[in-house]
Amino acid sequence: MTSIKTVGVAGSGTMGAGIAIVAARAGFRTLVYDTKADALSRARKQTEGFFAKSVERGKLTRQQVDSVLAGLSGTTDIEALAACDIVIEAVFEDLKVKHALLAELNRVCPPHTIFASNTSTLSITEIAAGSGRDERCVGMHFCLPAQLMKLVEMSPGLRTSAETFETAWQFCQAMGQVPVKTKDNPGFILNYFLIPFNNDAIRLVEAGVAEPADIDRAIKTGLGYPMGPLELLDLVGLDTHLLVAEALYAATHEPRAAVPPLVKRMIAAGRLGRKTGAGFYPYSGSAMFGG
Repeated sequence: MTSIKTVGVAGSGTMGAGIAIVAARAGFRTLVYDTKADALSRARKQTEGFFAKSVERGKLTRQQVDSVLAGLSGTTDIEALAACDIVIEAVFEDLKVKHALLAELNRVCPPHTIFASNTSTLSITEIAAGSGRDERCVGMHFCLPAQLMKLVEMSPGLRTSAETFETAWQFCQAMGQVPVKTKDNPGFILNYFLIPFNNDAIRLVEAGVAEPADIDRAIKTGLGYPMGPLELLDLVGLDTHLLVAEALYAATHEPRAAVPPLVKRMIAAGRLGRKTGAGFYPYSGSAMFGG
């Protein structure tokens, strides 16, 4: 049983939209905040498309989807998040950006509101230090695509209270997710392995060892992965990968975490992945993955 009733998600990009689907689908009133109205409109369209596919595949009824969508709304007014019991930030992997957002949320939200960060590489303790309520901050790293993947890495900061962590843990379970507890450590569990692994796959492309499709096919067939590393990178977005890899490298100085030069060249060419229509693969349309 969870005490949380209303959920806020700050950021309506790939991760934010996916997290909002998870919360709304579980029956929570969900409010998505973004500074850009067009980003909210795009996320809403993608979300409706995702749920339309869920109906087509028999996973949900039309009536269930209508109920979920009725409880999911977007806003460009940060003051609206005052109604939330928890706000999950899913903005850029930049400490200054996160601190600025959390400072505004601290001004707006009542004292009981928990702030959760979806960071995958930055320190929860450092993020919480700019929140004004570090005892009520916790790490909740959802795995991409959040609307399909069950794992959530839960990380307390040094000053996170036991009550806050337990409340967030119960909330995670109430959404139907599978939480695992991790130390506030660079990359936590998943990205500690995944970022260097994905960089290695990029280096194979860069060196001309094999085509992206052949690398992904080998990984999926040989290791049993549902998605290849280059397919995943296109879903994440190469601009996002650059941010998280640079953050991990800065914290660990692990050579394999350093971003291969090909990534910056692809970003300069506008080939960020699915969201721009081309990355390691070409794409048509901007439909959300899964359904």
